Amino acid sequence: MELKELKELAVSALVRNKKAALLAGGVAVLGFVGLVYKYLRTTEKLDRVGVVSKLLIHPLKSGRAVSVTLAQCQHNGLKSGELQDRHWLVVTEDGHMVTGRQQPRLVLVSLSCEGGQVRLNGPDMEELRFPIEQSDNAVIDCRVFGVGIQGRDCGDESSRWLTAYLGEETSFRLVHHEPQMTGRRPEESSTLPQQLEEVVYADMGPVMLLSESSVKDLGSRLQQDVTVERFRPNIVVSGCESFDEDWWEEIQVGSVRLQRARSCGRCVFTTVDPETGVITRKEPLDTLKSYRQCKPSEKHIYKSSPLFGQLHNVKKTGVLQVGDVVYKISR
Repeated sequence: MELKELKELAVSALVRNKKAALLAGGVAVLGFVGLVYKYLRTTEKLDRVGVVSKLLIHPLKSGRAVSVTLAQCQHNGLKSGELQDRHWLVVTEDGHMVTGRQQPRLVLVSLSCEGGQVRLNGPDMEELRFPIEQSDNAVIDCRVFGVGIQGRDCGDESSRWLTAYLGEETSFRLVHHEPQMTGRRPEESSTLPQQLEEVVYADMGPVMLLSESSVKDLGSRLQQDVTVERFRPNIVVSGCESFDEDWWEEIQVGSVRLQRARSCGRCVFTTVDPETGVITRKEPLDTLKSYRQCKPSEKHIYKSSPLFGQLHNVKKTGVLQVGDVVYKISR
């Protein structure tokens, strides 16, 4: 055999061995990844901690809640049909948000959707209907807790309706956040170990969870009962002890996975009665302050706000239903 032929055989063998080595290495890496995934899955533990007793969507920020039995859980909150949580907002003429803190009677306004139409209702007011889509209307630059976000103006009729209902000399406008518009990340989110996802017009997080037993515990310390609706959660859980939800870092509900981001710091809005629209600026906030303060190490986050309920990010979207079992995930 000539020298040239020997060289060619040697090169050919080297190439074959290199391919085999690469293939073996690839198989080894894939096998290792598979083992890691299997290990993580097998060490994941799901413990039943409660059951979903209510699902609440607040289409209008500070407006009346809509109770549903089934909802899609999206990254920016709950959705049922044409209703999306905190996707409508009352603003001043210059675009600043108006909430129940300044206008407590907003809690009595209900906003619903049917057949592409929005319906506004309130005490002693005639129902107002207008189209959800009004692409010819102006897009308004709004401010929610100092952060800019857009909204489509809902027209002069809705403006006159709100202005008449609230009985103020200044006029108000209603805006709607549309799918193509960008969301908003709360300023406070940057100070948290677990950053909050983008929201639309919600105060802080996309999903707020509260247990019935926590509300009952608070009620036992007051001279009158309070309802969960006063605290405006999205998911209400039964079958657990009071404030158990403080310790659920990650949960699974139906096909949805939620990651706790922070506690919900409470303000004067809790003193608005959701059935009368009357604000007292006293209870239940004063009682909450007496026993639901944060740790000293968290004062830079919550300051003097008492904690009641938990804000969650959506790790995995899906469908939620009343009656779904809530599982705490641990590893």
